[in-house]
Amino acid sequence: MNNVAFNITRMRASYGNKEVLKGITITILPNSVTALIGPSGCGKSTFIRSLNRINDLIPSFRISGDILYRQKDIYDQETDVVELRRRIGMVFQKPNPFPKSIYENIAYGLRIHGFTIKETLDEIVEASLKKAALWDEVKDNLKQNALTLSGGQQQRLCIARTLATQPEALLFDEPCSALDPISTAKIEELIHHLKKSYTIIIVTHNMQQAARVSDYSGFFLLGELVEFGKTQDMFTAPKDKRTEDYITGRFG
Repeated sequence: MNNVAFNITRMRASYGNKEVLKGITITILPNSVTALIGPSGCGKSTFIRSLNRINDLIPSFRISGDILYRQKDIYDQETDVVELRRRIGMVFQKPNPFPKSIYENIAYGLRIHGFTIKETLDEIVEASLKKAALWDEVKDNLKQNALTLSGGQQQRLCIARTLATQPEALLFDEPCSALDPISTAKIEELIHHLKKSYTIIIVTHNMQQAARVSDYSGFFLLGELVEFGKTQDMFTAPKDKRTEDYITGRFG
């Protein structure tokens, strides 16, 4: 089982009395891109936000089942949630840079984790921006306020900020939905390169995007995982009629 990143069995989740995930069982392999598709409100975002326990911040949230990351139960009482969120980084739908300089956006999180030597910070900031394919565009303006960057650059900065703390897995919750086609293409190309080093899960409404960037796809509907498998298989020969109807645009 060492070649498994996430092993999830019978996962149920609810907000108060409303159950939004109904017994999800899925295995996610390392160094792969898994796309989660399905109509709005079907549980995709709740699912990935459960994998680094961001949903813990919602008082009414409840979860059950076995949710293992690298064979450890992430909901165990002994789990260090801050460390878990460092290991499993997250990039959100809307770019959310801090109102600070480009440099400080990345250095801020590093300082929280105990990095204080300037040379070390400089090295990690540069390496992270390079990994996020942003260095060449900003290297001469690191003191510039991050909020002056374009939307696509801001999203890549947020990816660089996440990469700086050396995660093992990356969760993308509709990372391109607020971006133009050119910026979207850059993020997709970036995801393709990042999977060599990280386990990636991406929630997307964009079927073409799922087909382009992912190795595996899961189709969620009304809180259930209807179908999961290799992306090429699912898009060319879906096993479930509901998957076929969604992919061909009959609903959703």
